[in-house]
Amino acid sequence: MSIAFPPIVVRLTQIAILLALAVLLWIAADGRAALSRLQDAHLGWLVGAGAVLALQTILSAQRWRVTAAQLGLHISAGAALREYYLAQVVNQSLPGGVVGDANRAVRSRSEVGLVVAAQAVLFERLAGQLGLIAVLVTGLSVSVAMPGVLVWPQWLATPVIVVLCLLAVAGGLIAMVPGLRRGGQAFWATVWTRNIRLQQVALSLGTALCNVAAFALCAVALNVAMPWVAVAALVPLILFAMVLPVSIGGWGVREGAAALLFPVMGATSAEGLATSVAFGLVFLVTILPGVIAPLFASNKHQKGPRSLRGGALNQTHITKKEIS
Repeated sequence: MSIAFPPIVVRLTQIAILLALAVLLWIAADGRAALSRLQDAHLGWLVGAGAVLALQTILSAQRWRVTAAQLGLHISAGAALREYYLAQVVNQSLPGGVVGDANRAVRSRSEVGLVVAAQAVLFERLAGQLGLIAVLVTGLSVSVAMPGVLVWPQWLATPVIVVLCLLAVAGGLIAMVPGLRRGGQAFWATVWTRNIRLQQVALSLGTALCNVAAFALCAVALNVAMPWVAVAALVPLILFAMVLPVSIGGWGVREGAAALLFPVMGATSAEGLATSVAFGLVFLVTILPGVIAPLFASNKHQKGPRSLRGGALNQTHITKKEIS
C-alpha cells in the first residue's frame, strides 16, 4: 500500500533539503570564500556562458524536432524552442528535472497521442544524455592516459564501481526483458536511422559540449584554473548529480558535487561551490524566455504541434535496412 503525501508536504521537504544542503556547503566548503569569488566575477565571461547555454537550448529543441519527426510528429522550429524553454523553467522549479519534459509531451500530444509524444521527449532526452556520457568517457579516458593531470581520490572508486554495475545490469535487463528490449530497439530505430544519425550525433554532442563549456566559462569568470581534461571529466559528473530528485532544480546537489570534485584538479572546494553557483545563476537567466514564451503562442500552436497520422512507435516504415 503506497502512501501519497500532499503536494505541500513534498514541496516543504524539498525546500528543507535545499536549505540543509546550503548550510552544509557553506560550512564545509568555506562559503565566505565562495561568496568572495562570486563578487569578483568577470561579467563578460558570464555573458559568454549565457550565450553558450542559449545555443544549447536551440540545439536541444532541434534534436527534439528531429526525433519527433521520426515518430510522425512534426513540430515547427518556433514551437519547439518555445516549448523547450517552458520545460526548462518547470524543470528548474521542481525536483528531478523531468516534470517540464512531461509537460512538453502533454502539450505536443495532439493527433498522435500522448504515448508517441512521450516517446519523442524520452528518446530526445536519452540521446542528449548519451552525448554527455560520450564527453565524460572521453575525459575519463584521457585523464587515465595522462596521470598527474587529475588526482582521483580513493573514495570515488566505490561509487564508480556501483554505477558501472548498475549500467551493466540495466544493459542486461534491456537485452533480456521483452518489453525493455522492444523499447531499446525502438529508441535505436528512432535516433539512428540512416538519414538522421549524423544530425543526432552532432546535436547530442553539441548540447553536451555547450553545457560543459558554459561551466568552464563560469570558472574562467571566477579566475579558477580548469584544464580541459578536468572540464571533460569532472563537469559531466557534476551535471549528472542534478538528476537526483532530492532538491529543486538540482540546486545543492550540483554544488555539493562540484565542492567534492574540484580538489581532484587541485582547486578548492570553495572554488567548486562558487563556480557551480555561478553556472546555476547564469542558467536561470538564460531560461527567462520560458516564462513569457507561452504568451506568444498562436492558437494553432496552443492546440499542439502539427503531426502526421500513423506516427505510432510500432510504425513499420522504419525498417532494418534504414538503420543498417
